[in-house]
Amino acid sequence: MPRRIFAVTTAFGLAALVATAIAAAQQPGAQEGAKPSAPGAAAARFPTNAAEFDQLFNEVKNWGRWGKDDQLGSANLITEAKRKQAIGLAKTGTSVSLAHNALTESAPDNPSPFDHTMNRGFTTDTVKVSFHGYAHSHIDALCHILYKGQTYNGYPTAEVNTEKGCTKLSIDNLKSGIVTRGVLIDIPRLKGLPYLEPGTPVFQEDIEAWEKQAGVKVSAGDAIFLRTGRWARRAKLGPWNLSQNAAGFHASVARWMKARGVSFAGSDDALDVTPSLVEGVALPIHTLVIPGLGINIFDNQDLEAVAETAAKMKRWEFLLVLGPFPVTGGTGFPANALAIF
Repeated sequence: MPRRIFAVTTAFGLAALVATAIAAAQQPGAQEGAKPSAPGAAAARFPTNAAEFDQLFNEVKNWGRWGKDDQLGSANLITEAKRKQAIGLAKTGTSVSLAHNALTESAPDNPSPFDHTMNRGFTTDTVKVSFHGYAHSHIDALCHILYKGQTYNGYPTAEVNTEKGCTKLSIDNLKSGIVTRGVLIDIPRLKGLPYLEPGTPVFQEDIEAWEKQAGVKVSAGDAIFLRTGRWARRAKLGPWNLSQNAAGFHASVARWMKARGVSFAGSDDALDVTPSLVEGVALPIHTLVIPGLGINIFDNQDLEAVAETAAKMKRWEFLLVLGPFPVTGGTGFPANALAIF
């Protein structure tokens, strides 16, 4: 059988981001054309600073909810009944990938291109990828983000994140797969736009307006996917540095996620609006969601095809299926999630 060598690299000092760090400096060569939208009233929304953020984190965190030894987090919300309900959504059998094809060229949003090399004889190949960031479709493990020296469920970072990998909360905890109801939240379609401009925050009222328009309501155990139109904008205008400027959820949406019982969350960028609207906290949604709520994040999903399919069928819910590769100690892994209608 042909042999494929697959190397995945992550640096724990980089992959396990510290929430209180100042936003990273802009990557060299980033496109200058993408300017942040004026925050206006959005900047005044709670939380606005590190102290308010800490208050919100303690309000929404799920530590101890499923026991002191829990490593699944909000995936616990996916019951057998939820899986059966989700399987019932596969009415036509239409399957749509949520992954973007591997990006092999360096760009402002892709400082670590996917490396694919053919081996001698051209019947095997070697693949290398450092998948965390704003380019490659992947899923984050619950050990990927830290807050004040702790991971999800209050585990001390020093005990979890080691040179040999994550001793708890690694991606292999999802070895049995993710089978649940997926819900697409298409905010550009709600607003009659091809895409959101970088820096646009998405609030709870936007989500609820979309639910009303689409005739769908997020419920416990659902996986949500926020479409900002990132890939449509990139195709039209070229790549830009999303770490400095991207549409995404405002930090206040974490309360809504907790109330609705969201099990997984993803988007076509990295879920957070950037630049951050919380002073002193670089990635507030990532921090509230992963170490706080215990929700794994799907980053850089390509939601263009699923948005087209959903619009054609007038159905914004689907069966979501993914079996993450069980890397012991892994901070995540590239992902090709499937939406089945």
